[in-house]
Amino acid sequence: MAVNQTITHLLRFPAFVLIQGLVLNHVSISGYLNPLLYVMYLLLLPFHMGKQYVLLIAFLLGYCVDLLTGTPGMHAAASVFAAFVRPYLIHALSKRDDDEQETKPVVSSMGVRWVFYFSGIMILIHHFVFFLIETFRISEWMQVLTRTLLSAALTLVVVMLVQFLFFSRSSRSRKPGR
Repeated sequence: MAVNQTITHLLRFPAFVLIQGLVLNHVSISGYLNPLLYVMYLLLLPFHMGKQYVLLIAFLLGYCVDLLTGTPGMHAAASVFAAFVRPYLIHALSKRDDDEQETKPVVSSMGVRWVFYFSGIMILIHHFVFFLIETFRISEWMQVLTRTLLSAALTLVVVMLVQFLFFSRSSRSRKPGR
């Protein structure tokens, strides 16, 4: 990973944690819509990053959000599970050669459809695990499912907006063919 990419990822980490912990944690619409945008940090990690590093980063990300939000391990567990599934999902969705493992999971590199499916599935997995742990009752499965679907939809909309605002325009200006 290039030095610029490393610095970018290091700066994104506290930004996502602080945005989630200080701003988005206080956004709850009808008790069912809770945007968990910090999961986008995991979505933006490079494809070629080792699984053990992604798992460690996911744990640290979730743990930091847990510290700010007072949720003992729930964000960490959901993030680690999503990070565990991530390489399998990338492999299942990708039809690209091994040569393109340097590609970033952004709209300008992978296309809108791929990013939408990848982000949507990852967000659904993360949110389902999070709300299942939060509720911790099988008898409340409908509430878990409703909160998962509604919050995941809101988070996906925000993730796609961020993708279009920050990851499509700048790279299009550098690569006129895309």
